[in-house]
Amino acid sequence: MEYRNFGKLDWKVSALGFGTMRFPVIDGDSSKIDEPTAAKMLRYAIDNGVNYVDTAWGYHREQSEPFVGRVLADGYRERVKLATKMPSWLVKEPGDLDKHFNTQLERLQTDYIDCYLLHALNKRYWDNYLSLNIFDWLERKKDEGKIRAVGFSFHDSYEVFEEIINGYDHWDFCQIQYNYVDIEEQAGVKGLKLAADKGLAVVIMEPLRGGGLASPVLPPSVAEVFARSEHPWTHIEWALQWLWDQPEVSVVLSGMSTPEQVEQNVQFASRSGVGKLSDDDRQLISDAHQAMRACSPIPCTKCEYCLPCPQGVRIPSIFAIYNDAMMFNLQAYGQRNYGFSVPKDGRADQCIECGACEALCPQQIEIIESLKVAHKYLTETI
Repeated sequence: MEYRNFGKLDWKVSALGFGTMRFPVIDGDSSKIDEPTAAKMLRYAIDNGVNYVDTAWGYHREQSEPFVGRVLADGYRERVKLATKMPSWLVKEPGDLDKHFNTQLERLQTDYIDCYLLHALNKRYWDNYLSLNIFDWLERKKDEGKIRAVGFSFHDSYEVFEEIINGYDHWDFCQIQYNYVDIEEQAGVKGLKLAADKGLAVVIMEPLRGGGLASPVLPPSVAEVFARSEHPWTHIEWALQWLWDQPEVSVVLSGMSTPEQVEQNVQFASRSGVGKLSDDDRQLISDAHQAMRACSPIPCTKCEYCLPCPQGVRIPSIFAIYNDAMMFNLQAYGQRNYGFSVPKDGRADQCIECGACEALCPQQIEIIESLKVAHKYLTETI
């Protein structure tokens, strides 16, 4: 395993971090983690050098934190830096901060959190935290030894990112969505460099765009780009090595779903490093960026923050089917998939336009209109 600086802090972080958002599940139910398999995966990663484990209140319908706590309890807690996040959408008054934080300590079976984040910051959540004097609370928890490093994860425009990062002098790190497709979305490469210039560690989430960049079959235009490569790398390794090539990146989180993915990513990380790509390599990734952006209509990462929908609409599944059909020009296949895998009471036409999902979407997708477009494409006569 390769290790990198974690901003200004005096410890080294593994190039690969374990994101606990996409553990294998039972019967397709994200709240039912396949615990024997997932435990082996997490412990394998730690045994092979991964020392950063990232979870959050809402992952796996609030089951990720308790599960991670159980897995780490058997001597593994001391071997990792544990990260979790305040559920920003649940914080309404000052007392909510201690209430949720103390619950997280209990769930994780720990007395302190190494890396604590304000989750999914956008303008609305940020303004709310300011009204609650969040910095006084963070400083108090640091003084108590309950939090060792303070950061935030982010989903909004670059301008909001700049406001947040300049709004507090004691941030230790931040977590941003960043991959070779989303270089100008949200914080983007400008945010990456701004944070690093301020001495913050930068944690990368969605390096494979919710698995979209790991699809076994790439859109033809993207596959043609990677076919030019002289490296014996899969397109998945290409996406990760591009991130690790950048000195501003501290750790790349991967939400791994199978033991094979863990083993592969550990191998990829073991041969990672800053400055390993040539100018031709970087041009190849730039070309892949252009090709991928041209054929992925809805930027859904399947994070499931929009769930549960009050009407039971299976939003991420619908968008995944629609994107795949559009990217590969397989409308008939998409329609069959929609018909077989999404029950009638979970389809897009069940949306009542309440807007609950749009308020929670980190990608700021216009979900209501996108569902209409997807449903029309996946049901119209062809």
